[in-house]
Amino acid sequence: MNTSSKVALVTGATRGIGRETVRQLAENGVHALLAGRNREKAVEAALELQAQGLPVEAIALDVTDAASIAAAAQEIERRYGRLDILVNNAGVMLDEIGKSVSEQSLDTWRRTFDTNVFGLVAVTQAFLPLLHRAPSARIVNVSSLLGSLALHAQPGSPIYDFKVPAYNVSKSAVNAWTVQLAYELRDSRIKVNTIHPGYVKTDMNGGEGEIEIADGARTGVRLALIGEDGPQGGYFYMDQVLPW
Repeated sequence: MNTSSKVALVTGATRGIGRETVRQLAENGVHALLAGRNREKAVEAALELQAQGLPVEAIALDVTDAASIAAAAQEIERRYGRLDILVNNAGVMLDEIGKSVSEQSLDTWRRTFDTNVFGLVAVTQAFLPLLHRAPSARIVNVSSLLGSLALHAQPGSPIYDFKVPAYNVSKSAVNAWTVQLAYELRDSRIKVNTIHPGYVKTDMNGGEGEIEIADGARTGVRLALIGEDGPQGGYFYMDQVLPW
């Protein structure tokens, strides 16, 4: 894919995997919009990347706020008239560690889904018209291996005993949404896929993890830059196809 004139939007990008995704897209020549719910933090992060000579701009976007989403879509339409890449990266993990599936509060479930699922759907709906205007657009939904129903149901799998209920189920919903959206877009110029970034050392898991943030961003960047022969409606980690 020719990236010289591409415009990308990455949500939840003021730190961690989102920010690194912005960096790597920009390093590939994509004009990357670094979105964060806090405009000041987004501007600060964008300026740091601009200082490295990268084509990055900040934009305010709270995925749980309909007005914020609408304002961002209007701003991008006014500036660019289209969107080539959407990376739905924003996410939260709010489960109370040590509590079982049934012990997690309903508030935890609702707030988790508000960001991880409903926010992702709302952002995608708002930007689909701009994605349809692009010559060949890409949507990357950042999920997790923890969204795999097959592996959660398989004794002895890497995640069988790792139950973070609300987060896990929200990522399963992201996977299901991706499959449904891929069907809708099957005859369009838009490709949508979902990814597991890996067990990454980020603030969300207290710095624990097996791979660095730079490696965690690579799967999403690869799927954002696939050509016309790339996959549609898949679930990936690096080059590996994951079980739903």
